[in-house]
Amino acid sequence: MAKDDDDELEALQVALVRFQQHAIETGERDLVIFEGRDTAGKDGAIKRIVEHLSIRSTRVVALPKPTERERGQWYFQRYAEHLPAKGELVILNRSWYNRAGVERVMGFATAEEQKTFLRDVPVFERMLVGSGVQVVKLWLDISRKEQAERLEARKTDPLKALKVSPLDAVAQEKWDDYSAARNEMLRRTHIVEAPWTVVHTDKKPKARENIMRHLLKELAPPAIADGVDPPDPDVLFPFEPEALTDGRLEP
Repeated sequence: MAKDDDDELEALQVALVRFQQHAIETGERDLVIFEGRDTAGKDGAIKRIVEHLSIRSTRVVALPKPTERERGQWYFQRYAEHLPAKGELVILNRSWYNRAGVERVMGFATAEEQKTFLRDVPVFERMLVGSGVQVVKLWLDISRKEQAERLEARKTDPLKALKVSPLDAVAQEKWDDYSAARNEMLRRTHIVEAPWTVVHTDKKPKARENIMRHLLKELAPPAIADGVDPPDPDVLFPFEPEALTDGRLEP
């Protein structure tokens, strides 16, 4: 990483620390949802965000596949227990949107379950926002070529061994199915109260910087947010349906 990038990263991390100090003092409840294809850079972006934040007031949640008991619960139930309390920042590394993505593509949920989810999730998120939770939803988009290269790198890099998943083998094979699932999910769940924001992640450092800028603009008070440059619209932009067909999202 170039020195300028290091300096930018440090400045953004300092601003995030200042934001969290304010959030703890005022009792904010902040929820950030990271979604995207395999290898889109969720783990790395989250690591940079939380690197200097309070362990007590920051939680990163990446749930495993549901147990048999959880499969018999209300779908949102196992996620609800991880929602932020006063002064907390919770980051979901994948979320309830599994039902509209991998569960749909891999057949882990029935068509009726998917239909119910897409009907209910806007209601659920409006309830969260109405109760005072600040919700930020990020879709990390990656090109097919870049994904293939990152998947291949996982096979040979021992430091990435824990990232290898059985689902890696079908990420490229089912690319079009994942695109169709993504498109319907974004169209159906992009609401005024909890809109989607798209991030191009082929260039990891730029993606991470712009995600941090966006979080600060969305969550921090003006005294902090006004000192942060706005995100680069070529890297991060608000979702709109036209993005599905005009080339801004990977086909």
